[in-house]
Amino acid sequence: MRIAVTGASGFAGGAVCRAARAEGWEVHAFGRRPAVEPAHVGGAPYLAWDLLGGRGLRPGLPEVDAVVHCAGGVTDWGPPAEIWAANVAGTRSATEAFPRAGFVHVSTASVYDPFRPTVMAREHEAPVARYVNVYGASKAAAERAAAEAAPGRVIVLRPHAVYGPGDTTLLPRVLGAVRGRRLVAVGDGRQRVSLTSVGNLARACLLAAEAVRRGTCGVLNVTDAEPVVLDDALRAILRERGVAAEPYYLPLRLAEPVAAVAETAARLLGRTRPPRLTRYAVGHLAVERTLDITAAREVLGYRPTPTSFAGAADW
Repeated sequence: MRIAVTGASGFAGGAVCRAARAEGWEVHAFGRRPAVEPAHVGGAPYLAWDLLGGRGLRPGLPEVDAVVHCAGGVTDWGPPAEIWAANVAGTRSATEAFPRAGFVHVSTASVYDPFRPTVMAREHEAPVARYVNVYGASKAAAERAAAEAAPGRVIVLRPHAVYGPGDTTLLPRVLGAVRGRRLVAVGDGRQRVSLTSVGNLARACLLAAEAVRRGTCGVLNVTDAEPVVLDDALRAILRERGVAAEPYYLPLRLAEPVAAVAETAARLLGRTRPPRLTRYAVGHLAVERTLDITAAREVLGYRPTPTSFAGAADW
């Protein structure tokens, strides 16, 4: 099996490269960074490639069976035009660059309705008419762009809250919410959430690459084996990291205005990093966010492992 991986210099893309190399696949890694440690991509050949430069096309691209498209914006904070370009224009460029290959597009559960709980959502429930910010809207648009640019040869994967070794988003945000002996969260802690280990996501990507080569296409949720209770997950993270803190929950009606003030202050100060509490994060954590993965099990033979934070002290 021959694959190209975009976003290989990042968290998920690197994991996909390593998993594919472990299977003995031929892997071609591409990313925005000038260079990466060979171990990050499993020793695969790596080339720096700006998908937004020259419509993403470059001479001498290898012939591959499938592309795993992990590149794109992974933050809900930043200039809207840049987030839109990274997610939508970058996806179009990647599909155009490999016109004969199957295309595995790594999307997000943020394409589901942010204004109500996501309760064991099925794939047909997204996209929706409106989103909290440009991140969800751009990821939904990127799914459409992939389907339009590569009709009949696309599998879209929708993970939720990806975590694991090398995590640069979820774990840092959780630990960044610790204040003294409190980890400040939202809701009541009993809401269920679906999480996706980067190992499960990488495995799903490989299964999807094999399936799309056989002509399978469609949209599939991919998460860990079962949802978990938010409070249980937060306590497990704190325990594994050796942080002497307890989760402390703010009611949604109080957290939303606090997040709005934090966002306004951050914008006025010109901060490039997101505030510790955003309206997107509040809405994502305060209610149930769970996905049904029946389709991935049936279509791909996906058999994910349970959620675990074992070893998180080294992440």
